[in-house]
Amino acid sequence: MRYAIYYTPPEDSALVRTASAWLGRDAFSGRAVPHPSVERLTLAEIRHHTGAARRYGFHATLKAPFRLKEGRNEAELIAALDRFAAFLKPFPVALEVGRVRGFFALTPKGENEPLDRLAADVIGAFEPFRAPLTKADIARRNPDRLSPEELKNLHQWGYPHVFDTFRFHMTLTGPVEPAESAAVEAALKRLFEPELGEPVIFSGLALFVEEEAGAPFVIRSLHPFGKQDARRSA
Repeated sequence: MRYAIYYTPPEDSALVRTASAWLGRDAFSGRAVPHPSVERLTLAEIRHHTGAARRYGFHATLKAPFRLKEGRNEAELIAALDRFAAFLKPFPVALEVGRVRGFFALTPKGENEPLDRLAADVIGAFEPFRAPLTKADIARRNPDRLSPEELKNLHQWGYPHVFDTFRFHMTLTGPVEPAESAAVEAALKRLFEPELGEPVIFSGLALFVEEEAGAPFVIRSLHPFGKQDARRSA
């Protein structure tokens, strides 16, 4: 079993509904969702472009998937997330459709210091829960393609894109070939335009779980920012 600390907007938000339909799966329920009809893309093309992202659900990575270190358990991780989130305050993040390393995602408009600081804090705070990477884990990250800094991050923190190499993104596709990128970008901008007029309020963390290797990630628990009377499980 692997865990991941992600961000996702509230289950009932229009952004989550739109993104879940685009991806074809709802990470809150774990159920399949019909793809939307969009101009210039067939349903088969949408399913193809979203295949790599569908398994993870609509999310932004803060701490990449990891196995629990020996001696740690899920209850301890959830309790630590509760304590961590209790001292945080919500903040806005304006998003737009962008491209990151060959795939499309929702990315921040400009710099966002609270977001970058939070991402760095999550990496450090939950490192004590992470088991070391296996050789297979490292190989899956294609280490030969990483920069020296990214390779160092991979070995030290379990993920190449942290701290100075971190870029917040909510993945919408797998890698898209240049010949197809214009159509995909145009479709995404039209689809998400109604949801991106106002900033998203970043107000909590989510614990995602991969029950077994290759299984879809689902939300195990939600951790709203600020002191809460009770944590809500997904």
